[in-house]
Amino acid sequence: MDLLTIFVNIILPIFIIVGIGALLHLQFRFDMNTLVKINIYYLVPGLILIRLYETNLTMNLFFTVFMLFILYSVILYVVSFIISHIFHFKQTMRTAFMNSTLYYNSGNYGVPVNDLVFRQDPFAMSIQIIILTLQNLLLYSFGIFSVQASKIGKFKAFIDYLKMPVTYAMIIGIGLNIFDIPLPEFLYTSGTYIANALIGIALLTLGAQVAQLKFSKNLMTVYLSVIMRLVVGPTLAYLIIVVTNVEGVIAQAFFIASAMPTSVTTSIIAQEYDNEPEFAAQAVLASTFFSMVTVTIVIYLSTIIYI
Repeated sequence: MDLLTIFVNIILPIFIIVGIGALLHLQFRFDMNTLVKINIYYLVPGLILIRLYETNLTMNLFFTVFMLFILYSVILYVVSFIISHIFHFKQTMRTAFMNSTLYYNSGNYGVPVNDLVFRQDPFAMSIQIIILTLQNLLLYSFGIFSVQASKIGKFKAFIDYLKMPVTYAMIIGIGLNIFDIPLPEFLYTSGTYIANALIGIALLTLGAQVAQLKFSKNLMTVYLSVIMRLVVGPTLAYLIIVVTNVEGVIAQAFFIASAMPTSVTTSIIAQEYDNEPEFAAQAVLASTFFSMVTVTIVIYLSTIIYI
């Protein structure tokens, strides 16, 4: 595929939904707090549980993706931590900046991209689901904990984390899969409807957030975050793939996943817990906008390197 074909057939459909969300918000002024809670407490847990239940998990596949993910996250964390200290960010900004680089849109952006790039290949989607699961586990544990700990203390932050449904959805989904426990048809049908709703609603939420944003301050920090997420991120992923000698679909899917823009959930969490919400939303907006170019390039490079 050439760059134009990749953009038109893979990237453009995603941004059409984002644009619709922005237009609808301008017309009807959605309640953002309601959209936030729908995503966190309803759609994301539903997607995680059902996709983990459906995915054909093998220990070899899980271990390989897990190894790549841990190496990638640790190195990216260290680089982000060093940069935040070099630029003397205050504690709340340091947390928001590191969240914007560490947590990428592996769900409502990465899943449809994977689906379109690999033409609904179950093996490739399994890789994306594992990455999505690990991303959510990290985001809804360390991500929220780090935001809360700087404001209300570590103990209260841990208690709040235990209230999040995503972790329990992951445990249930993995348990059902490993022990081959079938879900009753009526539960599976309900869960499938919820899982299928995530992409459309999450991208609509992103569009609504985009529509209410204005670039007013912290532009240098925002662009630094964008460079880290869209350029440094996939570069580190490529180097890790080379060093670990991973090949084929796993390498290609992981490389593409690493190029996703900042997760809209980071903005949702920042708004929910009042931790630099303006910066977080602008980082999502900017990285999502520029990803139209960078993700297209990464997908193109992946077809040259790994196929």
